[in-house]
Amino acid sequence: MADDLGDEWWENQPAGAASSPELTEKGHVWEPRRIVPCCMYHTVGGVPGDKWQTMKASDGEGRGDTEMMQQETAPVPALSKKTKQPKECFLVQPKETKEDATKTRKRRKKKITDVLAKSEPKPGTPEDLQKLMKDYYSSNRSVIELEELNLPDSCFLKANDLTHSLSSYLKEICPKWVKLRKNHNEKKSVLMLIICSSALRALELIRSMTAFRGDSKVMKLFAKHIKVQEQVKLLEKRVVHLGVGTPGRIKELIKQGGLNLNPLKFLVFDWNWRDQKLRRMMDIPEIRKEVFELLEMGVLSLCKSESLKLGLF
Repeated sequence: MADDLGDEWWENQPAGAASSPELTEKGHVWEPRRIVPCCMYHTVGGVPGDKWQTMKASDGEGRGDTEMMQQETAPVPALSKKTKQPKECFLVQPKETKEDATKTRKRRKKKITDVLAKSEPKPGTPEDLQKLMKDYYSSNRSVIELEELNLPDSCFLKANDLTHSLSSYLKEICPKWVKLRKNHNEKKSVLMLIICSSALRALELIRSMTAFRGDSKVMKLFAKHIKVQEQVKLLEKRVVHLGVGTPGRIKELIKQGGLNLNPLKFLVFDWNWRDQKLRRMMDIPEIRKEVFELLEMGVLSLCKSESLKLGLF
């Protein structure tokens, strides 16, 4: 365009007109109407937007100049910074050492089978009964009351050393049994009581004492298939020499007045026998509680007066 004018036409232009055209670094002149910026320095996620777009020029002479200007003035895409992703934070628990594991581990309660596996079963002694009584009454009795519960050694018979049968043991502790049973004629009472843990065990004991009892009258004193009223009537009608049963039923008969303990001469505990779970009679909490309640119903007073003897079979 400038070559066709023949002279530097911009020098002859008035002052207002000279400032209107825009110049590039190479001296090319163009009109602002022909170039329209569509999106300048527009980036999305670090990628440059559309380039400068040119409108269709009125003649083809300015098209090459605008394309050259477009290449020179194209913005350089800025380096996008990577967005920092939030990192998850995990709390690492310290590893337990062997010492910590042994401290937190609960102490396993010893079972009867564990104790018997390490040592042979020992026969019961009068000291065992005294100790159980102190442990049972220590929570609700004073020191003076606990001393009153102590039984004299003279009230205890020889304990079973695990070599006797029931008949041989009874013959040893009561050699004059035949004379005693002949002189006994009181109803609602017995001369000898044998206390065990269950009705089945009571039947076994009755069968095993055949050699000792002879012609003595034996009565079953347990709750299985027998009502209390029936047992009270039987005790009122006939004279009974031997009673074998559980502490719960014997205690109930004493409460209802069906059994009198004053003529009682021997009280034998089935102490050393063990059930299928290897528990003795006094190892069962319910039986132990009933035994101590029975002792308080006149048995302890009879023992202190030395009219009643205790035996541990």
